[in-house]
Amino acid sequence: MVSKDFTIKNKMGLHMRPAQVFVTEMNKFSSTVNIKFAGKDINGKGIMGIMAACIKCGAEITVECDGADEQAMLDAASALIENGFGEE
Repeated sequence: MVSKDFTIKNKMGLHMRPAQVFVTEMNKFSSTVNIKFAGKDINGKGIMGIMAACIKCGAEITVECDGADEQAMLDAASALIENGFGEE
């Protein structure tokens, strides 16, 4: 398992569009992905859990990937989050 801490940078947080971008990208991998936020584990391959978490700008999250392609998955997640999901 690999993991990395992030701060959400985009102004609107993980609203519908960036959540969908994240889920679409994560579903390209066979590994599992969990987002740790506010004491909860959120399935990073399911949009409903991400939306329900209400992850706002400035929120601290941890992304954990586990499986055969875990490092590639974490690298993809990192690129998305650090680039503000293409919104900025």
